[in-house]
Amino acid sequence: MNNNIDELALSNLYNRKRSDRDIFQELMAFKVKEVLLIANHYDAYSIVREGRFFDKIFGEYLQLNLFTAPRITSVATCAEAEELMAERDFDMIILMAGLDKQLPLQMSARLKEVQPNVPILLMVNNNADLKFFDEASGNIEHIDRVFVWNGDSRVFLAMIKYVEDKMNVANDVKVGDVRVILLVEDSQKYYTRYLPLLYSIIMRQTQAILEEESSDQLHKIMKMRVRPKILLVSNYEDAVEIVDEYLDNLICVISDVQYARNGVDDVDAGVELIKYVKSKTIIPTLLQSSDPANALRAEAVNSDFIDKNSDSLSLDIYNFIHQKLGFGNFVFKNSRGAKVAVARNMKEFLECIQDVSPESLLYHARRNGISTWLMARGEITIAKQLRPYRIEDFDSFTKLRQAILDVFEDVRLKRLRGKVVMFDKEKVKSSRYIVRIGEGSFGGKGRGVAFLSNFIENISFDRIVDDINIRIPATTIIGAGEFTHFIEKNNLYTLAFVEKKYDEIKELFLKSDLSDEVNEKLMQYVEVMDQPLAIRSSGLFEDSLLQPFAGVYATYMVPNNHPDINERFKQLCTAVKLVYASMFSDPAKAYFDAVNYKIEEEKMAVIIQEVVGGKVGDRFYPHISGVAQSYNYYPFSYMKPEDGFAVLGVGLGKYVVGGEKAYRFCPKHPKLELNSIQDQIKDSQTHFYALDLEKEDYCLETGGEDAAIVKLNIKEAEEDGNLKHCATVYDYSYDRMVNDFSKRGPRVINYSNILKYDYIPLSRTLDMLLRFFKEAMGAPVEIEFAVDLEPGRRNLPTLHLLQIKPLIRVENNVNIDFDEVDKSKMILQSIKGMGNGRLNHIKDVVYMNIDVFDRTKTAEMGAEMAEINKYFEEQGKEYVLVGPGRWGTRDRFTGIPVFWSQISHARVIVEMGLPDFPLDASLGSHFFHNVTSMNVGYFSVHNNGEEQFVNLDMLKEQTLVRETVYFRHVEFNEPLTILMDGKQQKAAIVVND
Repeated sequence: MNNNIDELALSNLYNRKRSDRDIFQELMAFKVKEVLLIANHYDAYSIVREGRFFDKIFGEYLQLNLFTAPRITSVATCAEAEELMAERDFDMIILMAGLDKQLPLQMSARLKEVQPNVPILLMVNNNADLKFFDEASGNIEHIDRVFVWNGDSRVFLAMIKYVEDKMNVANDVKVGDVRVILLVEDSQKYYTRYLPLLYSIIMRQTQAILEEESSDQLHKIMKMRVRPKILLVSNYEDAVEIVDEYLDNLICVISDVQYARNGVDDVDAGVELIKYVKSKTIIPTLLQSSDPANALRAEAVNSDFIDKNSDSLSLDIYNFIHQKLGFGNFVFKNSRGAKVAVARNMKEFLECIQDVSPESLLYHARRNGISTWLMARGEITIAKQLRPYRIEDFDSFTKLRQAILDVFEDVRLKRLRGKVVMFDKEKVKSSRYIVRIGEGSFGGKGRGVAFLSNFIENISFDRIVDDINIRIPATTIIGAGEFTHFIEKNNLYTLAFVEKKYDEIKELFLKSDLSDEVNEKLMQYVEVMDQPLAIRSSGLFEDSLLQPFAGVYATYMVPNNHPDINERFKQLCTAVKLVYASMFSDPAKAYFDAVNYKIEEEKMAVIIQEVVGGKVGDRFYPHISGVAQSYNYYPFSYMKPEDGFAVLGVGLGKYVVGGEKAYRFCPKHPKLELNSIQDQIKDSQTHFYALDLEKEDYCLETGGEDAAIVKLNIKEAEEDGNLKHCATVYDYSYDRMVNDFSKRGPRVINYSNILKYDYIPLSRTLDMLLRFFKEAMGAPVEIEFAVDLEPGRRNLPTLHLLQIKPLIRVENNVNIDFDEVDKSKMILQSIKGMGNGRLNHIKDVVYMNIDVFDRTKTAEMGAEMAEINKYFEEQGKEYVLVGPGRWGTRDRFTGIPVFWSQISHARVIVEMGLPDFPLDASLGSHFFHNVTSMNVGYFSVHNNGEEQFVNLDMLKEQTLVRETVYFRHVEFNEPLTILMDGKQQKAAIVVND
């Protein structure tokens, strides 16, 4: 592991792989949107042809799937042009040369003074006018290019694209690795003819490829931006400069034979340029000349040749681009050049690669034909990886073929990593991306999982953490749109949102049908997925940054091992419907009331996640489950709150998030131990949860979330061989912990081998992740995880991240100086307080009658609290709740096992320690998460003393409103003052006269 991990900056590590759409957005940054056309009235009329010209331009843009056509504004004089340029900026100017040939030269100079950087292009009416401007070349310095009007409106499109490509090429090559075509031609007549033809061919071919490969219209429009750029130059030196600068991106050179070199006309310039290009790279080249004799010179330098005087000039250029640049179908040939197979798209190409003969493969490999075709289709990454391959690098055709296929597969997986992909049953078993079913939001929890996936796949953790893998389980998410469809399709809106009992709602939902699309895909899912599954809720508000909550909705675990696939499909659909129904459970409704949200605003996505763990006999569970938070409200010794904490348990995470006796430590200081050996023995985990694989038939409706879960003695985990690194043995003889399971003595689950002796770098990895995630989310975070100690990828154990949620703390700073508070008026003082701010509206306190407290009756106490809480709900009031042990625990012998809904109107919760009932706060549980996210005051008072106490005698003196078997509800005459200093973790409740 990197020894300087504390110094690693997230910004330097998290290089998010930009999606194609991200890159497309950055391409073509300069767009010609405003064109100023300056022509006298006669010339303007001859071009515009009574208005049809602009229609043709716009139509050309639409046909080529170009997003927006530029606005062309026409004026007749330089004065009009200057007036318009003073009002708005133009992206390019086109000057029409009329009878007065000097006028465009004068105008270009004046206009450059007004807008120095605007490209100015000159359009002459006929070839005869070119002679004048050639002779006046020294006076046209303010004109960027000269074109010839040939009656084809496409020349304007080519002029616009010429300017855009020239302005964008540097950025687009850097950002999007776009390809470059170099055209070297000094004849205005011919490049005016070539450019419209080249642009039309390339854009239409790109459009045809996109029609085959994608059905996303926006994607097609955006991907047109990645088409090859066409750069036009007119002399040897400029051509060499382009070749050198864009060598790795150059896909073709089209060159005249004779043009300027070293300032003089050179009949060998084009041939020398092709030689130079061939010495640098292997790409298609085309020489074109009016002299047919130059065909032999082209052949001598292994270049194609076109006669400029050919009647089929346009067709010849089209065939060259189509065949040599790979824009058409890929035609597999044998060594004699005979066609053996044809691939029209990438799918067919891959099929052919696997089937064609070694002879054909060799034929194309030697000519770089495969990489050229891939370049034309925008598969630049694959093409660049293939191009360096040499035939002699492989000792067999089989290895060459496999190497090509491996590159395709490697790039495919890299593109998917950390992304959200549409459902494909071949993809659901991978943990490298998220699979989506249906439309709509992923919900809060789903967004968190998708973020984890993207985060993990965009940081090279292998370089930072060299002794453990970091992954998410294989995850598929049903979008919240299916929930809406489910409610509407089955007419459940009125039935679900009216005051119906939860059991009735569940029955209604189970009788209803999911959409045909979801049913079809869930059946395909169970056809390939053979691991146990967790079906989790993901409401829009769940684990959100605004008002997160946890554990309110249902999660169902299914073994997914029934021999009948139809039964497994049925169990999965049942779990999905029950997750939907859990939105209408009593705890969920109580929570919505507490946060003042309307349940009608909520929608539900569903996460289907592979359960982490291993099969041992007839049960399935992970070695370790855990929760870690980046902020610790109860640090001790030299810990800081910002150091965070983690809680670990053997078996399924139900044990940890339920608040049972799990092992708590600080990832930054994992060896720091607060408890004595005797306390460690007493507080050690004694049981765990696992999936019962014997239960092929189980009823989620009646059995609930625990229908397929079994509770086991921790001894059984030892018998399974899973405590080797998770526990130590108490040696009575020496009063110490030892790592020797042959000895008799209590097994203490303290993860000593992992946390103290670093068997795996769990603590350092959690510390790093908490720091990174806190920075990435901009808030303290909680992550749920599971650890598989069995060797996985790289022959290492794996840390699986299951969920992430923000911990919202409201920072209303209150500084408490206990010396200034009259202790005779204090009913409570705590040095382990959580929450921030001052409350002045609460008069009611509900506290446990300590005289009748019985630790075996805590379940009954929870039921009483539900009734008391209901009274406060009806009255619209809040209260202070005081009681022994841990509130919200699932272990009834360590505290009072209430659900959040049973105490939802408590504004302050106080956990007391009694001599025979020691306090261990409810950290790590879903219950605690809801307390913190709602900024409920949460105080711990371990033992009455000078610094912390609960004044029960003062409480007994107040007006008794109600008394049950175990609780007393009292009311003060005046509202209490409740002070919560979150930074110092101090709290006080003061009586007012």
